[in-house]
Amino acid sequence: MEILAFIPSPSSGVVYLGPIPLRGYAFCIIIGVFVAVWLGNKRWVARGGQKGTVADIAVWAVPFGLVGGRLYHVITDYELYFGDGKDWVNAFKIWEGGLGIWGAIALGAVGAWIGCRRRGIPLPAWADALAPGIALAQACGRWGNWFNQELYGRATDLPWALKISATDSHPGGTYHPTFLYESLWCVGVALLVIWADRKYGLGHGRAFALYVASYCVGRFWIEYMRVDDAHHILGLRLNDWTSIVVFIGAVVYMVLSARWHPGVETVVEPAAGGDVSLDKGPADADAGKNGEDADSQASGTKGSDPEDSEALNSGAKVSENDGAEASKSS
Repeated sequence: MEILAFIPSPSSGVVYLGPIPLRGYAFCIIIGVFVAVWLGNKRWVARGGQKGTVADIAVWAVPFGLVGGRLYHVITDYELYFGDGKDWVNAFKIWEGGLGIWGAIALGAVGAWIGCRRRGIPLPAWADALAPGIALAQACGRWGNWFNQELYGRATDLPWALKISATDSHPGGTYHPTFLYESLWCVGVALLVIWADRKYGLGHGRAFALYVASYCVGRFWIEYMRVDDAHHILGLRLNDWTSIVVFIGAVVYMVLSARWHPGVETVVEPAAGGDVSLDKGPADADAGKNGEDADSQASGTKGSDPEDSEALNSGAKVSENDGAEASKSS
């Protein structure tokens, strides 16, 4: 059957600017990070935080997340890098694709915890602010799979089918664009979290938990459509089981958090040292002013007025004259 329409795939995932390779996968990741930090900063400031705090903590979270994502991929797909005919050095070639979101979130949270601890900020509050931004970052990052022609679904002749080029190990054809499905799903997750947070005031990590739970729902059915090699347990792909476990954990956290910490945080970030001094400044200034007034009044009572000095001198002279006349009469 002839395919009337399909989504083309790029012939190459890299463009060379002279000797410098510009890889589409890396650009998608970078764009996603910027989107997450930008939106996270806006939400953090709206919650009472300071500008720049999200970016400062992201300096810790992003590298940890990249390492965690790569570790999860290499561990769960170790046969791609270790064994007969495999080169373990390829495990470090992150630009060729292969980042597991589960590992990225888990180890990224460790980096974020370090950054939050250094700033005296509660990690759940920071995670709530960043949650929809992370979903949008995933939406951007999935397009890196399009550049690499990877992670597609079963064969289909739908008008939005993805065209995959033929290779020595793959015949090519048209397949479900699962990268596109997940990208659109993540955009929907971001909008859901923003709406729910505005309507219900999700605090103490519940906005982040909602993001995790809703992402897992989409990841489950999208993962089920994929045809790339994966480990299976009881007929389900490993990432399907991961989605189930993480979904349950996120829902349980939301329920318990709502009982233990209802509402949202009243303070998400302690005032910086400069702000504290500014708060104290007016009182200190008033105290100084009052001190100056008191000094002026004290100076006045000590006879700084010229007329008072002349009166004192006149009194002293009268006393001297009276004493002299008394001596003569005696």
